[in-house]
Amino acid sequence: MDTIEILRTASKLVYENVKDLAGTKEATSGNFGRGAGGDISQNIDIIAEKTVLDYLKEINFDCVVLGEECGRVELSPNPKGFVIMDAIDGSANAVRGVPFFCCSLAFATNEKLSSITDAAVTNLSTGDIYWATKGKGAFLNDKSIFVHDEKPIYKVIGINSSGSSPELLQRLAPIFEKHHHVRHFGANALEMAFLAQGLLDIFIDLRKKIRIQDMAAGYLLIKEAGGLMLDENLQPLDSDLSYETRLSFVAAANKEIIDEVFSLIK
Repeated sequence: MDTIEILRTASKLVYENVKDLAGTKEATSGNFGRGAGGDISQNIDIIAEKTVLDYLKEINFDCVVLGEECGRVELSPNPKGFVIMDAIDGSANAVRGVPFFCCSLAFATNEKLSSITDAAVTNLSTGDIYWATKGKGAFLNDKSIFVHDEKPIYKVIGINSSGSSPELLQRLAPIFEKHHHVRHFGANALEMAFLAQGLLDIFIDLRKKIRIQDMAAGYLLIKEAGGLMLDENLQPLDSDLSYETRLSFVAAANKEIIDEVFSLIK
């Protein structure tokens, strides 16, 4: 079985196991403390991660899992690479029943973001799967997707400002003043998938807080859909896969949009 089929199958299993949990008491039952990523683990997170781990064990997939909750789990002494997993991205939405959360899975051949070869982001409210294999394009279910590379009538800008410092908010303020179509829905991986689909023009996260698990799959989706993934200095984005790593990034349909938006905040 191809790696992308493994990720897609695992994502589908997560969808089947959690689709009826969102907004219920069962989503939050239990006391699991904080996961490896630092956030409080909810029951829905644990169920989703266990679903992926159980499936990978069942098919004897030789890998190391880097999970948001479970941490580093070595499933083979001779791994082919790393499954980067945020089984529920947007947990705060999921436990309240807000229909915007996803399962984000990516596969990397070594411990670098740039080595990601396959990715799947599943909208856990609808079951739709965004997926990509390096060099083969990006897809939504069975349809090819591309970033919106034409000049838009108006720009739709995604900004993750949650927990931003007052200084960063002040720096970003001109974007809010000039552009009235600013969005943040609460699940970075799914928002990055939306950009790959052409629904957003640019997505900005300059907080230096994002974890690899939250954006690894979206990284490949955007690149395969024809978009750009840059760091805070507007250079090509790359990093290690360490749990200590925290990133800022800019994802965009093209350089023209980046130049226009960033001219407001330099």
